[in-house]
Amino acid sequence: MVVTGNRFCPFCPGHEDKTPPEVLAYSTEGLRGDSRWSLRVVPNKFPALRVEGDLDRQGEGLYDRMNGVGAHEVVIECSDHMKTLPEMEERQVAELIWAFRDRVMDLKKDRRLRYVMLFKNHGEEAGASLEHPHSQIIALPVVPKRVQEELDGARKYFEFKERCVYCDILRQEVRDGERVVLQTEEFLAMCPFAARFPFETWIVPFRHDSHFESIQEREVYNLAWMLKSVLKKMDRVLEKPAYNLIIHTAPVQEAGCSYYHWHVEIIPKLTRVAGFEWGTGFFINPTPPEESAQFLRD
Repeated sequence: MVVTGNRFCPFCPGHEDKTPPEVLAYSTEGLRGDSRWSLRVVPNKFPALRVEGDLDRQGEGLYDRMNGVGAHEVVIECSDHMKTLPEMEERQVAELIWAFRDRVMDLKKDRRLRYVMLFKNHGEEAGASLEHPHSQIIALPVVPKRVQEELDGARKYFEFKERCVYCDILRQEVRDGERVVLQTEEFLAMCPFAARFPFETWIVPFRHDSHFESIQEREVYNLAWMLKSVLKKMDRVLEKPAYNLIIHTAPVQEAGCSYYHWHVEIIPKLTRVAGFEWGTGFFINPTPPEESAQFLRD
């Protein structure tokens, strides 16, 4: 039995019977040649949505009602209970990215599912209920409202300028440099202009693609290095904050498009969203992105 803070951990090795049967697993060889799992993906024991059933969409007056059909999975990122994402080996972070990709490729075969949400809540303030390093995958039968608003905004920009807004952002941020945190051949990490939260950081691929699951092998390992590096910087500057990490991507049943660009958003939980923000949609950010980027760079 593994006990941390008097709480039983169902994700640690030896407790595989405490989770539903895995839908994906990667293994690695130990020093003596014995093989053990290095990453597991299992259905969530308390899912927000379930694969079984029909959507049964119907009207109820001016409202719509449908069944909670979808999928909810947990990615157990590694076997070490105490190892955080920036402390993992690059190989382990790459495995997480591959697992995200593999699960999206499998889930999109179900034509009922229209959007796959890939995210990580780290720390209690960010919504994590277990310490063991893990991420989540939720496949939805609808495109979420905020995702649709982001898609619509990108489409309108493309219709007006005939260019991808994210590609334009990349060009401007590389030229200006003051909001850049890290840059490689494949990705740019930056604190976005008019950031909603202190130290909010985006990681955007230079190669235009609307769908995360189209990621190439060289990009997987480059993104693994970038994620590890950015999170290590946040740990040093912000003293290991709680954070949310979300992969923004296009709906899985839609073809690749010229107007949208997948990317990663990392949001440290340093401030609270309160009445003003909920009531107006405006966010009060006490740390300008230029200062946040400089702290992370230095």
